[in-house]
Amino acid sequence: MQPIKFIPLLKQTIWGGEKISALKHRHLTISNIGESWEISGVKNDETIADNEPYHGKTVNQLVAEYQEKLVGKDNYQRFGDEFPLLIKFIDARSDLSIQVHPSEEIAHQQGKPHGKTEMWYLMNSEKGAQLYSGLKKRITPEKYKAMVADDTICDALAQYKVKEGDVFFLPAGRIHAIGAGCFLAEIQQTSDVTYRIYDYKRKDKNGNYRDLHTEQAAQCIDYHTEKDYRTHYQPEKNVGITLVSCPYFTTSVYDLDEPMTIEYKDLDSFVILIGLSGNGSFTDNEGNTFTLQAGETVLIPASTEEIHCDGALKFLETFV
Repeated sequence: MQPIKFIPLLKQTIWGGEKISALKHRHLTISNIGESWEISGVKNDETIADNEPYHGKTVNQLVAEYQEKLVGKDNYQRFGDEFPLLIKFIDARSDLSIQVHPSEEIAHQQGKPHGKTEMWYLMNSEKGAQLYSGLKKRITPEKYKAMVADDTICDALAQYKVKEGDVFFLPAGRIHAIGAGCFLAEIQQTSDVTYRIYDYKRKDKNGNYRDLHTEQAAQCIDYHTEKDYRTHYQPEKNVGITLVSCPYFTTSVYDLDEPMTIEYKDLDSFVILIGLSGNGSFTDNEGNTFTLQAGETVLIPASTEEIHCDGALKFLETFV
C-alpha cells in the first residue's frame, strides 16, 4: 500500500479564526474556520482520500477494503471497519465552552458508541493565550452543579498560559476548554460526543443560550485533582520524543534538521504524521514517495516497514 492523504473537512464556527487557511497556504472563500478535520471516520463526517489509487474513497471504505494491511491486525479486530482516530487542527479566535467527554464505559451506558480521550499539541498561538485543563480543587457532583448554576464553575478549574510546544493529555472525564488565541493540533478517539458544561452565558445569533448538558456531564467528570495537568518533556533534535501513551493512541514529536529513517517493521498499526512546521520528503521501504509540510497530514499503512525523511520538518507521529 501507499501513504494516503485526505481532503480535510473545514468547519466554520462562530469562534473560528484565520490561522488554518494561513497554515495550509490556501485562499478560501469561507472565514472563521474553527476546525480542520484532517482524518476522520466519524459517521457523516468521513474524510475522502485525495491521491491515487485511493482517490474518492472514505477512510472507513479503505479500512473495509484493506483491513489489517491498512490499520494492523489487532486494530482491525478491535475497531472493525471504523477508523479509530480523529485528527484536527483547531483555531480559537474566542473562548470555547467548558466541556467534558465520557469514558468508554459511561458512553456505552449512555447509548453512545465510544467515549473520547484526546490530547492537544499547542502550535503558534497568540501571546497570552490560555486554556483550562482539570480541576484545581476538589468538588462534589452537587457542588459542581451549584457552581454551574451560579456561574462560578471556572473558579474550580486549573488554567494555563500556553506557548508553542505545550502538550496537554485529556483523558475522558477531565474538564477542559480551549481559550481565545489558542492554535493547536488535536488527536482523539473517533467520537464526536461532547457535553457542554458552561458557555459563559453567551447567546447565539438568535438571542438564545446554547444547551448545557449538566446532568450527563456530572456522570462523566473525574473529580480527582492533580498538581499539574501539563505534559512535561525535554525537546530534542532528530529523535522521536514520546508525549502521550494510552490505550487509544501513542504520540511522539520529531524535530528534524538532518535525514532520518524511522522503523515500523515491528509495529502492528497504521501511523499518522501531522506536519507542524517546515517541510520534508519521504520514501518508504517499497519506494513510494510523498512530501509533508506544515498543515498537512498523511496516513502511513500498517504494511509499511520503514520511512526515510529528508528535510527540515517538525511533525507529530501517532498510532494505536
